[in-house]
Amino acid sequence: MVRLLGRSDARPARRPRGLRVRRTPESALGGRSLAAQVFVLQVVIVLLLVVAAVVALLLQVRHDTTQEARNRSLAVAQTFANSPGIVAALDTPRPTAALQPKAEAARKASDMDFLVVMNTEGIRYTHPKPDRIGKKFVGNIQPALDGGVVVEEVDGTIGRLVQAVVPVKTADGTVVGLVSSGITTAHVGGNADRQLPLVLGSAAVALALATASTALVSRRLLRQTHGLGPREMTRMYEHHDAVLHSVREGVIIVGGEGDLLLANDEAQRLLDLPPDAERRQVLDLDLDRDTAELLASGRMVTDEVHLVGERLLAINQRPTDLAGGPAGSVATLRDSTELRALSGRADAARERLDMLYAAGVAIGTSLDVARTAEELTELAVPRFADFATVDLFDAVLEGEEPGPRGALRRTAVSAIRKGAPLYAVGERIRFVDSAPQARSLGESRAVLEARLARSPGWRAQDLERTEQVVEFGIHSLITVPVRAGSLILGVVSFWRSERPDPFDPDEVVLAEELVARAAISIDNARRFTREHGMAVTLQRSLLPRTLPEQNALDIAYRYLPAQAGVGGDWFDVLPLSGARVALVVGDVVGHGLHAAATMGRLRTAVHTFSALDLAPEELLGLLDELVARIDQDEAGADDGTDAPVTGATCLYAIYDPVSRRCTIARAGHPPPALVHPDGRVEYLEVPAGLPLGLGGLPFETVELELAEGSSLVLYTDGLVEDRERDIDTGLELLRTALERGADSPPEGTCQSVLDALLPPRPDDDIALIVARTRALGADRVAEWDVPMDPAAVGEVRGAVVRQLARWDLEELSFTTELILSELVTNAIRYGSAPVRVRLLRDRTLICEVADSSSTSPHLRYAAMTDEGGRGLFLVAQLTERWGTRYTAKGKVIWAEQPLP
Repeated sequence: MVRLLGRSDARPARRPRGLRVRRTPESALGGRSLAAQVFVLQVVIVLLLVVAAVVALLLQVRHDTTQEARNRSLAVAQTFANSPGIVAALDTPRPTAALQPKAEAARKASDMDFLVVMNTEGIRYTHPKPDRIGKKFVGNIQPALDGGVVVEEVDGTIGRLVQAVVPVKTADGTVVGLVSSGITTAHVGGNADRQLPLVLGSAAVALALATASTALVSRRLLRQTHGLGPREMTRMYEHHDAVLHSVREGVIIVGGEGDLLLANDEAQRLLDLPPDAERRQVLDLDLDRDTAELLASGRMVTDEVHLVGERLLAINQRPTDLAGGPAGSVATLRDSTELRALSGRADAARERLDMLYAAGVAIGTSLDVARTAEELTELAVPRFADFATVDLFDAVLEGEEPGPRGALRRTAVSAIRKGAPLYAVGERIRFVDSAPQARSLGESRAVLEARLARSPGWRAQDLERTEQVVEFGIHSLITVPVRAGSLILGVVSFWRSERPDPFDPDEVVLAEELVARAAISIDNARRFTREHGMAVTLQRSLLPRTLPEQNALDIAYRYLPAQAGVGGDWFDVLPLSGARVALVVGDVVGHGLHAAATMGRLRTAVHTFSALDLAPEELLGLLDELVARIDQDEAGADDGTDAPVTGATCLYAIYDPVSRRCTIARAGHPPPALVHPDGRVEYLEVPAGLPLGLGGLPFETVELELAEGSSLVLYTDGLVEDRERDIDTGLELLRTALERGADSPPEGTCQSVLDALLPPRPDDDIALIVARTRALGADRVAEWDVPMDPAAVGEVRGAVVRQLARWDLEELSFTTELILSELVTNAIRYGSAPVRVRLLRDRTLICEVADSSSTSPHLRYAAMTDEGGRGLFLVAQLTERWGTRYTAKGKVIWAEQPLP
């Protein structure tokens, strides 16, 4: 940079620029002539310029010093605040122990006066002077607490300084601490000391030029050397060379024609220039094309990185003619290879932290063992490995604890490309003792096989397959046991093929951490699988295995347990007296064993209450009291298992095929749907009522007449409502599905409904019943009114015998006469008018005697001396079953006989 001015072609030596020149009085004042006067005038002008330059220099240096201090303070503070581990260190019980060494190392490396880490209240955790740790930080920290940065100039005990305060944030943006770095302006300064000699030297050069102008002809040599003697010239050239060639940055000066004018020693080393490089064209120096074109172009660049040989050089270039200087450019070269390598290691560490964070989010999203294993392999490929496999014991997949030995099953595989000769998903594998997987399981530690081609223990597993694996390009392996506490659940294998470098010990640590996080989720899924299996077994044992035989309804049903957990949904089909059938659908809100057990208790209660032939609203009222009582028992238990049942819902419907009347009541349950024979679908307006267990209000019923061939559709809320769909949308989808399947049999209707509404992974149980109505024809029903006269009993018996003959049931005439004689006689003797007899021919022969009294007969054993009391005993012996049904106008005594 100093050879462009005043260089003689006759002398190849470098010429310094702007250095201070020592002149003798004789050489400066050759005489008191015009030349001397001009010389004095020039001296005055030069001195004024020097003073102005010094003042401007000092002002500029002060500004540059302050700006440099601000930039350095802010950069160091931000770098340390975002360095790995600082957030975790602030969260430790002793932040100073973790942060003080790092802060001091960073402060010394960055040449700062102080680097302080503090909490959000400004209390210092670190300081170059340990006695100031724990004291309040002096400065403005509020903007940093709000998420910004603070850079300010203060007068401290060590002088005028610039300090920056930046926040330390977590991943979600929360400020958990502050970092402040500062440096004194005097520490940053120094440019003035380096540039002031240059200004003064320029003044000396000007004085020398003024002196030389008085002897242009006679003292040409003196003018060229500026009055310097041989000793001064030698000293200045030595000083120039020492400074130019001792700096750690390469310096290159290129002329306007693209020729290399100067290259210091560092530039020659970095570019590997030949000894005769100076004065040659830059494009002819065997440099790489991009670098040579940049240096020859003279264009302005800042920190442009070029690969020169094995070095990464950061090049800064500026033209020299911006302020009227000579044509050309000056460039500085800085070797950033080590910096880039350090940056690469930091990027790798950040990538590993990102992967571990992603593992905590992406692994364990479901409680399915196989899916959790798949999530692990999907995360690892391709970010960590090219292939990843998970092998688990069969017992783990079934929810049980694995034994010490046993076969493994390939549960998950992820690959960057297909066709790898690895074991496929579902295969059972037994690893030989020398295999890395077996060693991981046996020693409960990770095993690294950096070079699979040189691993005889791995090749012993299957010589043919392992040879195919090597030929496929897989060359390195890490195996890590899946360990949950003291249990070994399986093994994970990470394979590498695309990247040529094998796995290293640092990557083994990452693999262990990755598998350790996944192992927790796999074990949780295993435990859930076991509990879910137990609950499903209990639930299925409490649900009906088959539907009872009856002729009133053609029924199809579906029951699907939730995949996320067992619920408390149930259904029932209950034959009642008089060929009637009861339909029940219920739902205990909640999941788990408690819900399933409660469902079983409620289902048993419904069976018991339905045997009493209660009306729907009465049955729901009794269930409501039962649930409230269960809640009280659970709340009063002292075992800490308070699990109230409040929230159970139920719908109870009774269909009579003789009258085609259907009576329905519901307790907080979704309304039933009715599909008319013409395909029209409507939701029946049945008063909802409160869920079971809340109590306080009676339940209401709706009675309606159904046309033969109508379909009554009962369901639980899991069919029409889930997380992605509200109940109104579900009901509309159900209506559409029922309309589409109106012409199908009940089985087809059930399937159509599930195809349209079933979610991929049901969050709740789903119960669905489709019941198509039938009618008991008039030719299968016979009725008689009976006068309140004992003599009428004989007439009734005769009419019944004739009816049985028309139905070809003469074999039942004798027993039917005995049954009706007893029942009609009791009704006339103990009941009240009107008395009515009805015969129904269904799957059994049903005899019914109705009267308007509410007294109920009781079966008893008569003593030997009793004149009566044996009639009902005789009825019980002759019939398959018998009982009493209360109506709004009295009661009905009924008895059933099997058909021959």
